[in-house]
Amino acid sequence: MSTEQPRLLVVDDDPGIVDYLLDMLRQENYSVAGYTGTAEALDAIAAEPFDLVISDVEMPEMRGLELMAAIHQQRPEQLVLLMTAFGSIDLAMQSVRAGACEFLTKPFRIEELYTAIERTLLDRQMRRTAVRIGAATVNSGESAFVAHSPRMRQMLTLAKRAAAVNSTVLLTGESGTGKSAVARWIHESSPRRQSPFVSVNCAALPQALVESELFGVRKGAYTDARQDRPGLFVQADSGTLFLDEIAELPLETQPKLLQALESGKIRALGDIQETAVNIRLIAATHQPLEQRVNERQLRADLYHRLNVINLEIPPLRERKEDMDELVNVLSRQISLRLGKAMPINISAEVLRWIRAYHWPGNVRELANTLERAIALTEHDTLLLEDMAQASRLPESEDFLQKAMAQGWTLEDVERAYMRHVLDVTGGNKIKAARILGMDRSTLYRKLG
Repeated sequence: MSTEQPRLLVVDDDPGIVDYLLDMLRQENYSVAGYTGTAEALDAIAAEPFDLVISDVEMPEMRGLELMAAIHQQRPEQLVLLMTAFGSIDLAMQSVRAGACEFLTKPFRIEELYTAIERTLLDRQMRRTAVRIGAATVNSGESAFVAHSPRMRQMLTLAKRAAAVNSTVLLTGESGTGKSAVARWIHESSPRRQSPFVSVNCAALPQALVESELFGVRKGAYTDARQDRPGLFVQADSGTLFLDEIAELPLETQPKLLQALESGKIRALGDIQETAVNIRLIAATHQPLEQRVNERQLRADLYHRLNVINLEIPPLRERKEDMDELVNVLSRQISLRLGKAMPINISAEVLRWIRAYHWPGNVRELANTLERAIALTEHDTLLLEDMAQASRLPESEDFLQKAMAQGWTLEDVERAYMRHVLDVTGGNKIKAARILGMDRSTLYRKLG
């Protein structure tokens, strides 16, 4: 917690209870104020912020739930702890659903109140103590990537060496790891940085048009060729041509690509002369190219020509050391793109949740999940419930296959998932129950 004294407000229609609580809380070094009337309490809350409001439920002017609703109209984020001599499970659940952070039944030992206050303020700190997003921006140079993990640092070291030479680079790795970003970084770190960077996804090119897109077309080469059109090789002349999803390149186009790479010359469709081009080629794929060669879907000679410098981009699950900073960089970019007044903060519990998930879609999945959460959140700090709403996470087939292989019952699977949610929430059963869609008593019972 902050080194400043937490500021607490006590509201109870019994003056003796107010005086007693004020005395006891001052002994614990809290800064406190107390009122027996709800109108005065609301005026005080409107005039200054309090870290926590402690209120009785049954009061003649206004019941505690009504007071809490009025408080939240003024200060939506205000923490309110309710206490009552007429305790029941139903009232406690109603209070928590209405927005109370804690509920105590009178009579209670003063130590119980101390514990509830400490737990509430620590929980708020976890929710609000976010890793403040720094001012770093993505540009050329190593600052363009978060690279604290050993594998990412090793990859960037090799990429830096590759940028200094003109050799063809083959980027491999799972979908969503950021191969296109690495390709652009290599270009911007190379002597060709002032020249064009031309990128194309081979899987997105219509098969009949691949050759004309890559090498260009002369007027009259076919019916619809009404004018000369330069291909991507010419557009990238003196710069870098990035061919993403190279494994999807049609077999009939591969010899012409190989010839262009070896000779430095291309021939447009319908042209009788060759044109010299000076490009640096970077290719990328998430598929095992050796297997494509064995399946005769990729020429072996083209594979060897592409695989001069091979850089494998590690999956996000192997970059745990990068996770926190990567989340902050992505969140800053997303906040700015969405027009947020201030870059959004990330709560500690969200960071813990992100670290625990295996992210099969890698950085792309993380970025998309963060964007949905930031776009939909009503807070200035991203909370766990925002991520739970935005994640729409797919089922883990590995987990389910393991469960079936080991003969787990549905109850075993349910218990394993509940324990996972508890781990992610740091053992906070209130948050875990909220994510699981059950009350705490059900969670306790199911966990045994």
